[in-house]
Amino acid sequence: MEWLGLHFLTELPDSGQVVLQCSHNPVLVLLAYIVACAASFATLDMAERVSHVEQATHQRLWRWVGVCCLAGGIWAMHFIAMLALEVPLEIQYDLPLTLVSLLLALIAAWLAMNTLSHIELPLWRYGVASVWIGLGICCMHYVGMAAMRSSASLYYEPMLMGLSLLVAIGGSLAALLLSRHLRDGSGMFHQLLKYAISLVLGGAIVLMHFTGIWSMTLVLPAGSLPTSVAPNGHMQLGLTLSVITLLIIASGISAALADKKLQHKERDLRRVNALLSQLDQARVSLQQVAHYDALTNLINRRGFNQLFAEKLMEKNTFGGMLAVMFLDIDHFKRINDSLGHDAGDELLKVIAGHIKSSTRSHEDVVARLGGDEFCILINLHERDEARLMAQRIMQKMKEPIELGGRRMVMTTSIGISVFPDDGKTCEELLKNADLALYQSKGAGRNSLHFFSSGLKTRATLELQLEEELRNALRDDQGLLLYYQPIYDLKLGRVTKLEALVRWQHPQHGLLLPDRFIDIAETNGMIAELDNWVLRKACEDLAYLSQNGSGELKIAVNCSALNLTRDTLAEEIAAALRDAQVAPQRLELEVTENALMGNIASTLALLQQIRDLGVSLSIDDFGTGYSSLAYLKRLPLNTLKIDRSFIQDIPKSTQDREIVQAIIVMAHTLHLQVVTEGVETLEQQQFLEHYGCDYLQGYLLSRPVPLQDLGRVLDELNQRHDRLNLRMPGLDRGEPGSPGPAPDSPDHHADASTVQLIR
Repeated sequence: MEWLGLHFLTELPDSGQVVLQCSHNPVLVLLAYIVACAASFATLDMAERVSHVEQATHQRLWRWVGVCCLAGGIWAMHFIAMLALEVPLEIQYDLPLTLVSLLLALIAAWLAMNTLSHIELPLWRYGVASVWIGLGICCMHYVGMAAMRSSASLYYEPMLMGLSLLVAIGGSLAALLLSRHLRDGSGMFHQLLKYAISLVLGGAIVLMHFTGIWSMTLVLPAGSLPTSVAPNGHMQLGLTLSVITLLIIASGISAALADKKLQHKERDLRRVNALLSQLDQARVSLQQVAHYDALTNLINRRGFNQLFAEKLMEKNTFGGMLAVMFLDIDHFKRINDSLGHDAGDELLKVIAGHIKSSTRSHEDVVARLGGDEFCILINLHERDEARLMAQRIMQKMKEPIELGGRRMVMTTSIGISVFPDDGKTCEELLKNADLALYQSKGAGRNSLHFFSSGLKTRATLELQLEEELRNALRDDQGLLLYYQPIYDLKLGRVTKLEALVRWQHPQHGLLLPDRFIDIAETNGMIAELDNWVLRKACEDLAYLSQNGSGELKIAVNCSALNLTRDTLAEEIAAALRDAQVAPQRLELEVTENALMGNIASTLALLQQIRDLGVSLSIDDFGTGYSSLAYLKRLPLNTLKIDRSFIQDIPKSTQDREIVQAIIVMAHTLHLQVVTEGVETLEQQQFLEHYGCDYLQGYLLSRPVPLQDLGRVLDELNQRHDRLNLRMPGLDRGEPGSPGPAPDSPDHHADASTVQLIR
């Protein structure tokens, strides 16, 4: 079989022919291998670029660059290897067939790059593509061989030709599969692996070529002899073709590398722009979070402070008035406790809407400072504008709110300070508005108050007293215990004392408990003050025992806050143990409202105290909201009737009946009865007639310090005629007299209901 002058299936003639021996120039063979490796590397690199480029036009461009690099490399490798062939003949090449071989190389390269352009293909598609690519390379090779023009005939061994075709197909399949795995790699290892694969593929391409050369035999006609051939410049031509091909391939690779870097820069630029956009959005979000309340969408404390400073600077520059209005929702905690925090949040949204709708949207600033506290900045022409706005808000708050299936009406307390009258700085104005708010709360809530200089003076004094009370407790200086006798009507003598705390202040003199108890409770010192009273009373009990009054009992008041502490029983036991006093000589007085606060935990704590042997008394009975169902369960010993029921006896029939009923009820529950605030003989006679057990009040004695107690007790115990009981010096105003009139300040301080330690 002969095609283009090539004998494929024709056997060599038996005689008359001369078979030529061929050799190869090793330098040109090496150059052919280098060109094949460079073409393989360029093909892999272009396939990688195509997969990474996003635009379709750029993908087509790099696909054709890859086609040119691969086709040019294979074609140049073939002809450099042909130039390396050394035979004793004059060989020339047919230009049209040479160009046809180049066209076949381009077709094979296009098939390869087109296949590599797809991200994912099934394996059988890669197999089909490799067959076509291998056939194209083989056709390019054998057409290029056919372009040789010489006096010799070319004969081919079919088996070796088939082997060259298999090598071409196998190399093509390997290139396709390896390129797919190299597509998404990066780093030094990826680049080294690409180099190694390029060397292997280049070797496969050269192997295919020389397998084809191996299958070729050159035969001269009979009678012809090989001739010596002068150097024909094959080396120079091969070097030139190698350099040109490598430059073209290197240019393509360089362009791909530059485009890769440019694409990375563009991608980085887009990423930077995206990050900047995200940062802008994050900045806006952070500004929203930093300056606005997420629940009500009102300005929060940080944003309010910033706007407040700006408005204050504006007013300082251009003049004008500015009002700061503090609002606090009355009894808001009950909503959270009863309906839950979700309902409380919904209520805050509605209230925020009410407040916002009552203000001037473009002029006033409404902020939520936290919890149920709101603040408003108002531009003013006169002070009454702030009052009118506050009244509008209070009126708007009276509208019923549907919440949790209930209709409820909330109220608000408002405090107002005005620039420049009430302060020149943000801190001063806010503090003064807060003081006015507390005045509104103290006035019964649901009211508004403007700041006045007296509020600041009182707040300063309260702060000073707080600090000095803390120092007094720490240094154990200035605090005193006064004792008021409690008279046993059945025994006709004093058997108990009530301990009442006093504070000998260095500037303000002797302060009664109603002046500093609230300060102790508000600032977390009440537990420490309770403990001081307890220990001092136990020490005084020990002192009384040493001085012949070992039968006396002392009653100390216990604050409602102290009943919430689990360590109270331990503290009582420690105080008794340190003073070496019998527990039966101590009585703890608690108000009925304190008992009803948390009945389950209170009952357990009182039982622990009773187990110590300490007596328990319920103080100010009748003024709270105690339940008889719970009262019978409490481990009490004594019930003390509040003085408010005694003041109008015997004139008030209703009070007489109430006191009589309380005494009967207490005795039914096996409780002893103490009546405080007894100031007249008629009150004493009435109580004794109806079976009251103990009396306490100014008829007997005012509270006295420990050093005066012995004399007062001696005088009281010497009077056995209870109907004619009077204090020595009652008419003379001497020490030990009943004291001032019932409506005097000192009288009210001790006789009034004090629910904390006194």
